[in-house]
Amino acid sequence: MHMETEKWSSLALLPIAGTILIYLFPSSIQKHTIVQFLSQILAYIGLGIWACANDKLSVRLGLQATQLWIGLRWGCMVGLLLGIGNSLIILNIVPALGQDITFLTQTPHALAPTVLMLPWVIAAIAIAVECNFRGFLLGRLMTLITIRLPHTRLLNSTIAILLSALLFAFDPFMVGTFRHLHWIAVWDGVIWGWMWVRFNNLYAVIAAHAIEVMVLYVWMKCALT
Repeated sequence: MHMETEKWSSLALLPIAGTILIYLFPSSIQKHTIVQFLSQILAYIGLGIWACANDKLSVRLGLQATQLWIGLRWGCMVGLLLGIGNSLIILNIVPALGQDITFLTQTPHALAPTVLMLPWVIAAIAIAVECNFRGFLLGRLMTLITIRLPHTRLLNSTIAILLSALLFAFDPFMVGTFRHLHWIAVWDGVIWGWMWVRFNNLYAVIAAHAIEVMVLYVWMKCALT
């Protein structure tokens, strides 16, 4: 992917710094919506600047047209499995551990009209989030780490996948909205990150994210309302 010629990869550090900064704020400030979205805003700003500074964006992000159909097939299968698995965990294991899940009926996703969420809003969120967290953040972290640790691709990709997954799971909006369930996003992020690193196919990751959330959304709606 000609990673050695990539410019402004360090912009991936913006959302990391933003997330750390938010958690240093008092809890009363952390609750404000604009504050919860600060790290994501910084990420999209970084993505925009990086995109303007580099060429071959479809290759760098994993959005080559020839990858579309195979990415959708694999992504839908992975998303279906994750959606079923995580639904079972949320509805069976989490309550057995004494944790509340009824708050899910009051999240912005649950309160939004179903005709908007399925499939339009969920699909749009999946596209935006995966372009950010996997295509931009994970890819640029791999570039930065590779500069520091050349010739250790497995170690580099492992570090980058874990960092991006943790940043995804501990995104302030994610934590504020899904509370103790935000931990599920850690293994989601690891799996989606591995998919992106292994196949350099963002279509697969977007499809996996969208299908999983759709399954979770429908299952939670049926079970909790």
